[in-house]
Amino acid sequence: MKNIFKLLFAAILLTAFGSCNKVADLPHYANGSAVTLSSNVTTLTPTPADSLNKVLILSWTDPKYATASSNQKFIIEIDSSGRNFSHEATFEVQGSLTDSLTAKQINDVLLGWGFAFGTSYPVDIRVTSSYANNNEQYKSNVLTLQITPYVVPPKIAPPSSGTLFIVGSATAGGWGNPVPVPAQQFVQIDSLTYEGTFFLNGGGAYDILPVNGSWNVKYNVADASVANIRSGGDFQYSTGPGNDIPAPPVTGMYKIHLDFQHGLFSVTKVSQYGLMYVPGDYQGWAPATAPTLGSPANDGNYDGYINIPAGGTYQFKLNTTPDWSNSFGDGGGGTLSSSGGNMTVPGAGYYHIVANTTALTWSATKTTWSLIGSFAASNWGNDIDMVYNVGNNNWTATITTVAGDQFKFRANHDWGLNYGENGTTGSLIVNGDNIGDASKNFAVPAGTHTITLFLNNSGYYTCLIQ
Repeated sequence: MKNIFKLLFAAILLTAFGSCNKVADLPHYANGSAVTLSSNVTTLTPTPADSLNKVLILSWTDPKYATASSNQKFIIEIDSSGRNFSHEATFEVQGSLTDSLTAKQINDVLLGWGFAFGTSYPVDIRVTSSYANNNEQYKSNVLTLQITPYVVPPKIAPPSSGTLFIVGSATAGGWGNPVPVPAQQFVQIDSLTYEGTFFLNGGGAYDILPVNGSWNVKYNVADASVANIRSGGDFQYSTGPGNDIPAPPVTGMYKIHLDFQHGLFSVTKVSQYGLMYVPGDYQGWAPATAPTLGSPANDGNYDGYINIPAGGTYQFKLNTTPDWSNSFGDGGGGTLSSSGGNMTVPGAGYYHIVANTTALTWSATKTTWSLIGSFAASNWGNDIDMVYNVGNNNWTATITTVAGDQFKFRANHDWGLNYGENGTTGSLIVNGDNIGDASKNFAVPAGTHTITLFLNNSGYYTCLIQ
């Protein structure tokens, strides 16, 4: 039996060795190499008419990978020169040693970086080659081209007037048209961009006009109920009623930015006003609908103007919320008290009311308003009385000026309370610059003018010269 096992084992070994053949060495494939990139142009200045034309042809050498070209991948990388492709735009190519880009593709890339129309910029281009699975990547040489973005037709046609104005219940001038300028005029940043900082009454609405004094054309929104439209979104060109743009819910100063290229606007809060509501028997003791005093710095110092008509008891209170949860009354001797009685003025009139919730003081001064200035009828010595318009809640007067004339507004024919210009903003401040001082704001043109004074806006005041 032992011999039989030996014979079987020998037979197996012979069979095994007899079936083995020597195989040749496996082939060796060398690595690929970085491609050399070339372009058909060194400078590109396309126009809108070239948008769909292939204006840039890029070619590169064979990377000599071991597989068929269909398994090779190439990434075209484009970036502004000097950024080392840290903000690159990319285009992928499979199995080809060339690719073409349209003017629109290139223009979109440059505009996406914020480049200006009509300005030439150096742009770097390279190609990264690899297998289809991204193995064995090589980067080509870098080409630098000079490329000039072109103007894309804007989504919304900008105003041919080159001007824009804001109007509406949210603004200091209300729906009156023309509007106060420059207080309610936008600044043109470029041909497609406008911006302005404006006082907006919380919860109001507004439109944007290309021509001050005309309702023929305006910019507004297609749907005022769109979520967050108060903060911005799409706007439209309108020749009909349209939908007024709803203002932010809180009164304050806001920057409005209009982008006609993309048809978008944005509203950004600059500062929030503190408000104090003035409910009284003159308006039914309803805090939610009462006129307000304003605190531009939101620091507890409030002032504003309230018209109290004849009749009633001439009593009121001051509330820091549009309800009765935070109410101040008269603590006696011009003081505020949360437990004080009703405040009282002696009779009907247009009152300047001042309150300080830190010092706990208040006052109410009956005012009438006049113009005084260098114009002939005044000569800084004679007040030209203004007339109060109950329906519009503003004051008006007519004066005649010559070139170089200046004026101010003052209360009760006295310099104790007067308003002048606040720099070049178009708004008014106590003891401000003379209106019409061209060295500080703007010149009043020669002629006969209707002057309107707006004191009805929660601590923000302005005027209109027509």
